[in-house]
Amino acid sequence: MGAWLAVLVIVVLAMVYIFYNHHRIKKMPEGTQEMAEMAGIIRDGASAFMKTEFRSIITVTCVLAILFTLIVERTSGFTFLIGAAMSSAVCVLGMRSATYANVRTANRARETLSIGETVKVALCGGSISGLAVQAFGMLGILLILLVFGDIKHDAVGTGLLVSLPCNPYIMRISTYSLGCSIVAMFNRVAGGNYTKAADISSDILGKIRHDLPEDDSRVPNTIADFIGDNVNDIAGNCSDLLESFVATISSSLMIAVTVYAASVFKGHAAAEETFRATTLFPIVLAGCGLTGCLLGLGYANLKKMGDNPSRELDLSSWISAGITIILSGIAAYVIFRNVPLYEEFLMGWASPWLSAVFGIASGIAIGTITERYTSTEYKPTRELAEICDEGEAFVVTKGDAIGSRSVLLPVMIIGISLLISGKISGTYGIAIAALGMLAFVGATVSIDAFGPIADNAGGLAESCHLAPEVRVITDKLDAVGNTTAAIGKGFAIGSAAFATVSLIIAYVGNYTDASEALTLNFASFYVVAGGLIGGALVEYFSAVLTDNTIDSAKKMADEGDRMMSEPGVLEGTVRPDYNRMISMAAQEAIRKMVMPSVLAIVIPIIGGFVFGPDFVGGLLVGATIVAVPRAIFMGNSGGAFDNAKKYIEGGNIPGHGKGTPAHKAAVTGDTIGDTRKDVVGVALDIFIKMMSTVANTLVVVFKTVTLIR
Repeated sequence: MGAWLAVLVIVVLAMVYIFYNHHRIKKMPEGTQEMAEMAGIIRDGASAFMKTEFRSIITVTCVLAILFTLIVERTSGFTFLIGAAMSSAVCVLGMRSATYANVRTANRARETLSIGETVKVALCGGSISGLAVQAFGMLGILLILLVFGDIKHDAVGTGLLVSLPCNPYIMRISTYSLGCSIVAMFNRVAGGNYTKAADISSDILGKIRHDLPEDDSRVPNTIADFIGDNVNDIAGNCSDLLESFVATISSSLMIAVTVYAASVFKGHAAAEETFRATTLFPIVLAGCGLTGCLLGLGYANLKKMGDNPSRELDLSSWISAGITIILSGIAAYVIFRNVPLYEEFLMGWASPWLSAVFGIASGIAIGTITERYTSTEYKPTRELAEICDEGEAFVVTKGDAIGSRSVLLPVMIIGISLLISGKISGTYGIAIAALGMLAFVGATVSIDAFGPIADNAGGLAESCHLAPEVRVITDKLDAVGNTTAAIGKGFAIGSAAFATVSLIIAYVGNYTDASEALTLNFASFYVVAGGLIGGALVEYFSAVLTDNTIDSAKKMADEGDRMMSEPGVLEGTVRPDYNRMISMAAQEAIRKMVMPSVLAIVIPIIGGFVFGPDFVGGLLVGATIVAVPRAIFMGNSGGAFDNAKKYIEGGNIPGHGKGTPAHKAAVTGDTIGDTRKDVVGVALDIFIKMMSTVANTLVVVFKTVTLIR
């Protein structure tokens, strides 16, 4: 209890820092009247979308909460609602802070013409999102632990109507995680459709049909695109990473219960102190990571930045990771040194810590690899830009090759890290490696959120007709932001892979007797059938999201074209009806978010009731094996397409600047990449996590009620 209270103090300090930065951002001047007006439209549009979306989310969560209380465990509906509330709070806070920070970033560039001063404003806005992800995620778990007490490995609870025995402590944590997952899925699916339908339709109108500058205010879809950056790249990303963070803590605690039960059955030297240590360490590790993020981001906030913000942002991440490693090592020594250890802990008290270090190192390595394949500083993206003068076919083929080539190393890193972590700490080590990767998620999301804020700032500079010198600064920040966003997507996918593997292990442990080894038998036709169907579901899910986005983009492009044909719009004397376009984007996104979101919930439930837990285990493994490489391919090929276009627009290829055939080919590639990196790639990781969390929550039901055995 004392350690949990100490972690709670760190969470409270983080929240004080969050709201201090939020207050500081709001006090900064917005700039000209036109800037303030345009920023107000973006802010109001984003808020209106979130309100509409949350009406649907509230309905779904309330129904599910009642079902969990009646059927699964009587307090699980309450903890499910806590998870949904924490995730929602992070989304709203992150989105609001970003819509305040974007115009103030543009204004700081206008007032100072300094990259160093401008980047601090964008990072301040981003740090609100990043730290909120970690602080709110931990707050919910700590509240559950403080209200219901220490996790007990032998507790039994049932639902109000159905008596299916389960461990109520684990069920509370699992449903808390599922509450976070529900919000994340709806946000990513709806937000992805909104932002990319607006972005693609804006590019079609501005760059292809009317040959206008990017972010030109005469294109009505432009403002919807600005709003989309906030509802997807900020709110959606916050809920995505919060879900991964909470899922890894949840799986660590579930695995701690199964490992203890198996050890007791085997007669090994395990004690209650050992069990308490394995349930305490994940919470303390997360607290160490939050401390590292506060210090790393505090360094970036205080240090004077020069003309190369990438170096300072990278250093902030390294400081956060380094402090996390040091503090978690001390914590592991204190927690594990005087308790009997499991035989799987080959390195003694340091075993869980080393697993966490491998997870942290994997996160940094995946981010570095992602940067290499998507940044204009490296060969792959430059080669893609240079081949654009050969036409669209060459662009698409080359971009696909870059995406495919970028898959191997991240997947190898994930696999090797899992193998080593499992070898030195058993299944518990795999969960801790996953949590280690996400232990400093606050810094990662903060730097990732810097990207859409900088992008919005550049768009406002263009649409509000600021001086060209201002746009030069915001363009440089946008280029940095594109890279940080690509790295963030790589990190999100890698962390999802770690989280899902740990959730699958927890799932198998939840339905396996303590007397048996954790095994998912791939010689079983139930498991193989589930694996095949899981892989096919990933492809179907990807197709549905792509079709929905393209359909919405076409409708918005046609409507935007109609608006631009009205007298005075192209001449700049009449402002187009932004609100109509914003409303259209929101309606399309909300209408099309339900089916793919519910798919991740319904499929494992139906599979579990009809074919049992082994089938669902195969379903989870098959979906994960297909989804992880595809998500990396989608994210990195999309990032390379985007930055190749930016490289050409920056005048880096003589004779092939804006408006040339090479640029138009690059725009085509960017349009293809938009759906890949911001719709499909980022939703796939939630898809597999959601299915795994649903399976863990209902495994006690699957084990008892199965139609076909």
